[in-house]
Amino acid sequence: MIKTTLLVFFIIVFNIANSQEFNFPKAHKVNVTDTFFEKFVVHDEYRWMENINDTSLLNWIEGQNAISQKEIHKASIKNQAFNTIDKYAYTEFTRPIKMGQYYFTYAYYNNVSLPALFYKRKLNLPSELIVDPNYISHKDQIRIRGYSVSKDSKYLAYQFSRNGSDWTEIKLVNLENKNPLEDHLVDVKYSSINWKGNGFFYSKYPKDDKFSPTKGEEIYYHELRTNQDEDKLIFKRNNPNYQFNVNVTSDEQFLILKEYNVATDKSNIFIKDYHSTIPALKPLLMNLKEDVDIIESRNGKLIASTMLNSKTGYVVEIDPSDPYNLKAIIPEYEKAVLLEIKPLNEKLIAIYQYNQRPIITVYDYLGNLLYSLEMPVGHSVGGFNGNMDDKELIFYLTAYTLPPVVFTFNTIDYKRTLLQHTSVTFDFNDIVTEEIQYYTEDSIQVPIFIIHHKDLELNGNNPTILKAYGGFGSIVQPQYDPGIIYFVKKGGVFAYANIRGGGDNGYDWYEQGRGRNKQNAFDDFIAAAEFLIENKYTNSTKLASTGASLAGLTAAAAAIQRPELFNLVVPVVGVYDVIRKEKFTVGNLNIKEYGTVRDSLDFSNMLGYSPLHNIEADVNYPGMLILTSENDERVPPFHSYKFVAKLQNREAQKNPILLKVEKDSGHYGSIGWITGIRETAEFYGYIYKYLMDSD
Repeated sequence: MIKTTLLVFFIIVFNIANSQEFNFPKAHKVNVTDTFFEKFVVHDEYRWMENINDTSLLNWIEGQNAISQKEIHKASIKNQAFNTIDKYAYTEFTRPIKMGQYYFTYAYYNNVSLPALFYKRKLNLPSELIVDPNYISHKDQIRIRGYSVSKDSKYLAYQFSRNGSDWTEIKLVNLENKNPLEDHLVDVKYSSINWKGNGFFYSKYPKDDKFSPTKGEEIYYHELRTNQDEDKLIFKRNNPNYQFNVNVTSDEQFLILKEYNVATDKSNIFIKDYHSTIPALKPLLMNLKEDVDIIESRNGKLIASTMLNSKTGYVVEIDPSDPYNLKAIIPEYEKAVLLEIKPLNEKLIAIYQYNQRPIITVYDYLGNLLYSLEMPVGHSVGGFNGNMDDKELIFYLTAYTLPPVVFTFNTIDYKRTLLQHTSVTFDFNDIVTEEIQYYTEDSIQVPIFIIHHKDLELNGNNPTILKAYGGFGSIVQPQYDPGIIYFVKKGGVFAYANIRGGGDNGYDWYEQGRGRNKQNAFDDFIAAAEFLIENKYTNSTKLASTGASLAGLTAAAAAIQRPELFNLVVPVVGVYDVIRKEKFTVGNLNIKEYGTVRDSLDFSNMLGYSPLHNIEADVNYPGMLILTSENDERVPPFHSYKFVAKLQNREAQKNPILLKVEKDSGHYGSIGWITGIRETAEFYGYIYKYLMDSD
């Protein structure tokens, strides 16, 4: 009898600690319905929230933020998350990128600045400031989104955005004297900068409403020291569903233009040979179902990576006079996925990855393997930028628990030299990364990486964060996160599952988790949670899940489908209203990933997993902290607004559902040093406190 009484007491205490004690502002309902295929009626009571300027919505957001900011700040302070993560975030390293004759790097020059762009001509020289976003605007948060150097290394063109927007602007600076040019391009979006002669190619879109669909891309050429209205239109289609990608080979012989038709899921590649008598844009490869990515030219031939008849990718040479006769240079690996290639004059550097284990290889153009180096599991490599005749390239090695370490790589003898030590304020040797395979219900083996302190006792009661992505064929490359250090050193477990839908295990792995197979990704995520519980890493009262963007959908869908597995869910800028996704921003470009409501089978599948549409009235779902940004133009914030409103406005919901809306930010959150540390501290601090309060 005593044991039963104590059990009841602890259950009551647990429910009180995690109950919905907050006086959340209540969102009103407006009954809106859509009928699909004359029989499916979909209710959308919070569609009014799609009007982001609605006064009642703004008041509702203000009330939600007041509650969430107080709670997450309190959690961060209680567990000293800010100070600890700030300490772990201070690392001494640079990650220079070679472009033309210069080395570039982003850096903060004080704690309140935005990341600025620095450059130098030699590695042993001090860096100089070349672009300072703090002086571009005194009222906007400026993020440098990319840059490119002219072929003669005289000019730098750089893109920047304001307050997290996907719309960018381009300005230029003279690298020899650091003087800015008057050139200023606007209405640029999802664009690269590709130099040719005295100017460069870039992309524009018609600018409409803030969250209107992204359609009608156009390619322009801008000549230095001219106004944008003088730019020459190079390519466009009457069909707005085409996307373009432009590249110019380093020798400036070829312009490569690839177009992708969202509706047909096929690509065409056009080429312009400037060495020909009459240069003109001509078809090269047409109606491609698989990707061909032309990277460089050598001796009049094109070097490309491709997925044609391949699961993992390989490298080919293409003769423009006989383009369909692809000559394989580097064959595909059975399991390792090709990430990138760096062509040199006489050699090719190819980077592969197998289950978050990178492999650096060097081949000659006859396909002979000259060098191979396999890196540790749970790591990633990047860099290898430079010119085709460079004898030394720079690359970096990083991991979830290791800030980037920079090396030089000699392309003659393949020796690696540590360029600069990376100093950290913790012993990363105390943290272990396990590589494990777990099984799903359909007997699929899924890789999972589990990070914890080497002395941690796996007693089934450890606070644990489960994360994944599983979409767009993306290959996960681990990046350093000081928040993971904080969480692990406090006795937590961090787990990352390489679920289907990603590209980690090749093209088939991607196909098994996209479109009408999307449920497989959620099933894999759910199976990962079950694996962590069954193997005594944690239990359901200590398990949190998270993910960003598409992975926010994954975390939310798994929680809606299996709420008993999770105690806390923290989806970030997630997709929750899958039915209306393609009506806004880039949703119309992502039909291959999700499907379309214009197809009855796709619609039925999407409705079956859309988190917003599968909330049940009588279920107390796990506690949630739902994070979004007011200027997110990839996944509009009203996905989060509608999801939160529907979850909160049910009598059965006792666990707290918090919404935090970041101001002056976009899809990737804050960009300042201090604000970035604050966001990380609040994220991990709240998760840790919530899970520990479950004791």
